[in-house]
Amino acid sequence: MNIILFGPPGAGKGTQAKKIAENFNLIQISTGDLLRKETKIKSELGKKIENLLSNGQFISDDIVNKLIKKIVFDKNNFNRLIFDGYPRTLTQIHNLEELISESKQHISLVLCLIVEKDIILKRIKGRITCNNCNKIFNFHFDPPNKENHTCDEKYLIKRTDDNSEVILDRYETYIDKTKPILEYYKNKGLFKEIDGNSKIDEIYSEISGILSNIRH
Repeated sequence: MNIILFGPPGAGKGTQAKKIAENFNLIQISTGDLLRKETKIKSELGKKIENLLSNGQFISDDIVNKLIKKIVFDKNNFNRLIFDGYPRTLTQIHNLEELISESKQHISLVLCLIVEKDIILKRIKGRITCNNCNKIFNFHFDPPNKENHTCDEKYLIKRTDDNSEVILDRYETYIDKTKPILEYYKNKGLFKEIDGNSKIDEIYSEISGILSNIRH
């Protein structure tokens, strides 16, 4: 099965995508990860991406779509993909549909985490990341300790954009930009809302129950 997972910044989308990928033998696809990987291998496209990012320029749909195409047409990924936050525009939707159709695959389900604004604020303002192992923690919900984190405390950092003003702006932007996308999938009968206000394991339990009933 191929799944698309949506949710506002701070909804825990990446955490859930990772758990789904591990337990259902799927491949998690994040456009951010794809961009970083391409720049790391220093391909021609990677060099172009790095130049755009260093100059603060927007990464076009055309570039993102090229990266997605490589993933979709990789035979090892056939019907095993979970798209984490992609597609983000109607253009990307149509591109993905073409690629999925050409590769004789299908989208099984579109999941959307619904989270209240005040919960989003609390989650993101308490978020810290380890600069060494890239694990993400939260002072309120999942603080780092000796059992879940072995790196030195000096690697724990807080993103400078994790403040109330920026968070609310990103939240409103997400709501505005994804509304037509979510409506599109609702009309196709592929859409399922998930209560994302609960604890991580409770949210995953609901998602797992839904996915366990998908046979293709």
